[in-house]
Amino acid sequence: MEDPRVRRRPRAPCAPPSPHHHALVALLLLSSPPPPALPLLCLVPPDPVPPLPLLNAAVKALFASSSPADPFRLLSTLRRLHAPDRLTFLPLLGCAASLPLLSALHSLVLRLGFLSHHAIYLALLKPYPLPHARVLFEEIPQKNRCVVAYNTLITVCLRARDIPAARHLFDEMQWHKRSRRSVVSWNLMIAGCARCRRDDMAVWCFKRMVKEGEVAPDDGTLVAVLPACGRSGNVGAGRWAHEYTRRTGLLDGTVHVANAVVDMYCKCGDVDSAREVFKEMQQRSVVSWNAMISGFSLNGHGVEGIELFQEMRRHGVEPIAVTFLGALGCCVHAGAVDVGPIEHYDCMVDLLGRFGLLGEAHTQILGMPMKPNPAIWGALLSACRAHAGLGIAEVALKELIDLEPWNSGNYVLLANLYAETERWKEAGELRRLMRRMSVNKDPWQSTI
Repeated sequence: MEDPRVRRRPRAPCAPPSPHHHALVALLLLSSPPPPALPLLCLVPPDPVPPLPLLNAAVKALFASSSPADPFRLLSTLRRLHAPDRLTFLPLLGCAASLPLLSALHSLVLRLGFLSHHAIYLALLKPYPLPHARVLFEEIPQKNRCVVAYNTLITVCLRARDIPAARHLFDEMQWHKRSRRSVVSWNLMIAGCARCRRDDMAVWCFKRMVKEGEVAPDDGTLVAVLPACGRSGNVGAGRWAHEYTRRTGLLDGTVHVANAVVDMYCKCGDVDSAREVFKEMQQRSVVSWNAMISGFSLNGHGVEGIELFQEMRRHGVEPIAVTFLGALGCCVHAGAVDVGPIEHYDCMVDLLGRFGLLGEAHTQILGMPMKPNPAIWGALLSACRAHAGLGIAEVALKELIDLEPWNSGNYVLLANLYAETERWKEAGELRRLMRRMSVNKDPWQSTI
C-alpha cells in the first residue's frame, strides 16, 4: 500500500542530488536514534524527484524507529519513482515479520536479479525458519560459504534449539579456509548453549576454545561463559576466566565483565572472592551493586547485604526493582523484619513520586503499618520539589522537623517554601521556632 504522505509521480530520470538531499541522507543514516523519516520526506521539495539514496536511507531509518508496516509502504512508493537496488532490500529483509512476507520479498529480489549479491543472500538466511534457511545455505557453493554464512546458520540453529546441528556446522567450519572460525563463531556457540540451558556444553566450548587457541576470548566470550560457570557451579573454569580477565585488563576496563565475575563467584558460593572483586572495581554500575547484594542474599549474608544496600544509597546510586528484591532477601536472612518493609515502602514512594503521583505516594505513607522514617519523607519531599507539590511538601517537611528537630536544613526548606508562597507570617513563626530551639542554620545553607 502506498504511503499517502509521500507524493506519487511517474518514474522519470532524476536530476543530480542536491546538497539538501545529501544533508537529509546524512541525517537519516548518522543520527542515533534516527529522526522520523516520513515527516522529513514531506519537507523535500517536489522537484527534482527525491534520489534513490535518500529513499533508501528513509527505509533504513523507518526500520529502526517505526512500525514494521511503514518501510513496506515506503517501498511501494519508491518503486513508482525508481528502480530499487540491493541497498533498498537489506533493511527490509531484517524486519519481515511473517513467512509469507519474507517469501514475497525473496521472490522480488530473485526477479530483480539481486539474489546474486552475497549480502542479500546472507540477509535472507537469518529471518527464515531453520528448514528454509538450511535449504538456502545448501545452495551456496562450498567455495563461497564464508564465516558469516556459517555464523548466520548457526544462529538460526541455536534459535531453534537444535544444538547438534549447530555443533556440526561449527566443526565443519574449521576444515575450510574461507570459513575459519572467528571469535564471533565461538561466542555464538557458547552463548547459544547457555541460552538453551546447556551450561555444561557452554563451559566445554569455552575450555575447547582456550585449548585450541585459534582465537583469544574477548569480553563477549567471558560475559557468555561466566554465568554458565555460575549456574553449573564450575568454579574452576570460572577462576580461570577471572584470571584471564585480570591478565588482559578486561576486569578493570570493562564493567560488565567485572559484574559477570562477581555474579559467578556469588552463584558458586565463594562470597569472599566476589567481595574482593567488587571492592577492587574501578567503576560500578547499578548491576554491580545488584550482583553483590543478591549474592549476599543467595549465600545467607543478610547483614552484609543490608549494609551494602545502605552504602549504595549513600553513594547516590538509584536502586531498581532487582535491587529491592535482593535487599529484601537479605532482610529475611538477617531477621531484619522491620528493615525489609521500610525499604519496600521507600521504593514505592520513590516510584510514585517519580511519575508525579504525589497524592498516591502520600496515601501509601499514611497506610504504613510502621512509623515512616526520614528517608521516606525525604523521598516524598524530593518528588514534591520536582513536581511543584507545595501542599504535600509542607506536610513532608513538618514530619521531617518532627523526626529530626536538630536538622536545620528542614527548617530552612520549609521557611523558603512559605516565602515562595508569600506566607510571611508562617515563615516568621518558623524562624522564631528555630531560635527558641537553638537550631542554627549551617553556614553553607542559603536561600540563594
